Amino acid sequence: MKKILVADSLDKEAVEALKAVQGFEVTVKTGMDEAELIKTVAGFNAVVVRSATKITRKAIEASSGLEIVVRAGIGLDNVDSAAAKEKGIRVANTPAATTISVAEHAFGMMLGAIRQHGRANVGMKQHKWEKKALSGTELYGKTLGIVGGGRIGLAVAERAIAFGMSVVAYDVVPIRTNLPLKQVPLDELLAQADIITLHLPKTPKPIIGPEEIQKMKTGVVIVNAARGGVVDEKALLDGLNSGKVRAAAVDVFEKEPPENWALIDHPNVTATPHIGAAAEEGQKRAGMEVVAILKEKLA
Repeated sequence: MKKILVADSLDKEAVEALKAVQGFEVTVKTGMDEAELIKTVAGFNAVVVRSATKITRKAIEASSGLEIVVRAGIGLDNVDSAAAKEKGIRVANTPAATTISVAEHAFGMMLGAIRQHGRANVGMKQHKWEKKALSGTELYGKTLGIVGGGRIGLAVAERAIAFGMSVVAYDVVPIRTNLPLKQVPLDELLAQADIITLHLPKTPKPIIGPEEIQKMKTGVVIVNAARGGVVDEKALLDGLNSGKVRAAAVDVFEKEPPENWALIDHPNVTATPHIGAAAEEGQKRAGMEVVAILKEKLA
């Protein structure tokens, strides 16, 4: 019998599918902090997480019999992969499952930022009729700069092209696509783009900091639905306050939930609580991919 711990909320159908696998014993226990996870993890052959639970070195060292950690989502920044490798534990994720979910969310945030939907919504709820103060611009004819040319970046590019935008993209590796976009160095992207959206893994230091913002067009719009920390939040706030950055849409933060709300409180920031992947269809795909991975590796 293989014991599986589901440590974060997973699609209900996926959980039922896991429970239906002969030879699997499934325990669902969510909301654990590191201390509780350390007390719980021993004896489980697999642990499934999304974003909330952190599989730290201490948690891995406390495990016994653990064979695999699976993240239902993109990236592995909440799993200490090095510690897992040292102990011979496999690590897997579902990088393609929520591509459409995140791309649609990022594109929606882009639309909202350029037309001031967030500020308009808050004002209306405060019974303010700010029609004259809330003019925006069209996406049509604008240049979109995409930092990160992987699955999500290309999905955003596809949508942008459908809206009549020109697309330039930057990545450290050649971008393979048939879409009519141009791959350029980062400095060239910063100088050309009217809107910049980020779609890359967590970086050791921010890829967008004070120097990068100064290289952008005045009035640029910045969208981050990638990872907290790829954009320097203080530099972004300074850019907004100076007018260099016209608006920003942010789904991810250096600290989650945030402790410093200054960026979120800025009137030209549209903020969401890391919900880019939180679409029913994407979560179902991610959950069923987790089932397939565990059946392949453990059953």
